[in-house]
Parts: sequence; C-alpha cells; structure tokens
Amino acid sequence: MSKETLILLYGGRSAERDVSVLSAESVMRAVNYDKFTVKTYFISQRGEFIKTQEFSQTPAADEKLMTNDTVDFSKQIKPSDIYEQGAVVFPVLHGPMGEDGSVQGFLEVLKMAYVGTNVLSSAVAMDKIITKQVLQTAGIPQVAYETFIEGQDVDAAIARVKDHLSYPVFVKPANMGSSVGISKADDDSQLREAITLALKYDSRILIEQGVVAREIEVGILGNTDVKTTEAGEVVKDVAFYDYQAKYIDNKITMEIPAKIDGHIMEQMREYAAQAFRAIGGCGMARCDFFLTEDGQLYLNELNTTPGFTQWSMYPLLWENMGLAYSDLIEELVALGKEMFAKRESHLI
Repeated sequence: MSKETLILLYGGRSAERDVSVLSAESVMRAVNYDKFTVKTYFISQRGEFIKTQEFSQTPAADEKLMTNDTVDFSKQIKPSDIYEQGAVVFPVLHGPMGEDGSVQGFLEVLKMAYVGTNVLSSAVAMDKIITKQVLQTAGIPQVAYETFIEGQDVDAAIARVKDHLSYPVFVKPANMGSSVGISKADDDSQLREAITLALKYDSRILIEQGVVAREIEVGILGNTDVKTTEAGEVVKDVAFYDYQAKYIDNKITMEIPAKIDGHIMEQMREYAAQAFRAIGGCGMARCDFFLTEDGQLYLNELNTTPGFTQWSMYPLLWENMGLAYSDLIEELVALGKEMFAKRESHLI
C-alpha cells in the first residue's frame, strides 16, 4: 500500500512561533509511518518558506526541526512549492498568520486538503471580540467584557470599564492565543499598562471581567458529525496561567476527566458543540470554559489550533476518550480530506 504524504507547516510569523515548533516535533514523532510520509516546511519569523526534513520512519529522539536560530536560507522556496497533488497539509501554526484563516485561504487557493477549521471559522475564532459577538447570538453564556480599539480614548475606555466591570480585569489582544500579551489589571494604572502591552500584539483589545473560576476544557472533533470529549481541568501552581507558566516553567498539571458534576459536564459538552457549529467549525477545536464556585458556567474561548505537544490538553482529552495520539492525527487527516472534497463539490 502506498503511503500518503502529510505536510507539516510550522513556525510562522506570530509571537507563538516557538509553541508551533514544539507541536510540530510532537506530531512528527507520533505519526503512523506505516501509512504516512512526512514532509516539513518551516515558515520563518520574516515569512520565508524553508524546505526542511522529510521522514519515512519515526525520527530519532534527538532529531530537531529547524527554528529561527538554526534556519538555513539556502533551502528557501516559493510558498507555492509546497504543493503536492494528493498531499494533506497539517498547519501546525498558532496565532496570527497561522490559525486566523490566512494560511487556510492560501491552501485553498493552492487546491490542497488541510487539517483543521476553514477560513471563516478560523478567522472568527481567532478574534476574541468577534467570537463573543457570535456566541452571544447563540445564547451561550460569557463573562462581561468591554473592548478597546486603537485610536480610541484610553481614559474613556478606563471609565467604561469602571462603570460596567469591576477589578480585577483581564486584558487580551483580540487576535492572539497561548496567553501572549494577556495581563491582569487590579486598578486604573495597571489597566493602562495592560492596554499598552496588548497593543503591541493587536489593535483590537478585549477587556474581560475577572472571575474566580476553575478552567475547564473540552475537545471537539468532526465536520458535520461533531464529537466532544469529557472535560479536563487545568490545575495551576501559579495565580495566573500565562505563557511563561504554560510553556516555559510548565507549572501546570491537568486532571482528565475533571472532577465536576455530571450535569455540568454534559452542559459543557453541549455548549462546546453548539459554539463550534455557530462559528461554522470543522476538523477540530478546544473549547475553554470558566466554572465559578457558585456553579456559573461561562465559555471563555474556542481555540481552533490547540497546542499539539505530547503534554497538551487537546490530545490528552482524546486519549482519555480512547483515541490515541497517532489515531487522532489520522482522524484529523481524514476529516481534512472530507472537507476538501466537499469544498470542491460546492464549486459548481
């Protein structure tokens, strides 16, 4: 039986490029090499496409992918050179210029099948403000929030926050994930600093009511037939689950399944599937919830390219459901091919 070609696109221009490398290295080791040949392409911080390693069998434990520190520009190619008839692309890219619909659109122009959500749902889910507006129309509970758009009056924004929210609040770039650029503000001065920091990453800022809550996450998989996992919980050893805690210090553990009431578990899974359909999702996503001490449930965000390292929540959630890491990759490839065929059929 001939092998399929799986193309890993990793790196990227966003501030989350290092997470992408970790995810891609995990995927390249987990692939079933009886069924796939893996080709990897690195997108540099400046946006160049670089041809990197190819694997026909499981890489050695010390095999590393190219990074911005080890990039070899002699292997630079045109972006369109990644095209290979029949291949499936796994864009293991986090953040802007990766999971916001831009790469998905590029792959559709190339007429290539790819893993994950389509252009529209990727763009909607990437933008935290738009996500909230869409989910609000679907009747899904969310924490109270305000917005700040670059060019608006900062003092007026702070006044709105004081009128409608209460400290502490969390300030987030609208189009960034992995906790990059997010900070907590306990007063006006910290809020001003937090807005300044967030503006380094985006011109649209979400200011969200802080809540004392557990962070519970549900995995989503499917196209028209949407499946969800039992919920898992992020157990923190730090007060604020930021980028440093997630990926550098690794000061978190996960409890899968989460120790929560069965009714709440089912409600989360229903909300997750409902939210996924509301944004037009396909392929995969991770749905993140807040659960307060008094039992209030809020949907925090949908992540359409969740972390894919061996210690990431998304693959561990599916492992708990009996779907091993390598089998999850195969299922995602199959879903990507299914959506590709459907998109092509719609071009009447």
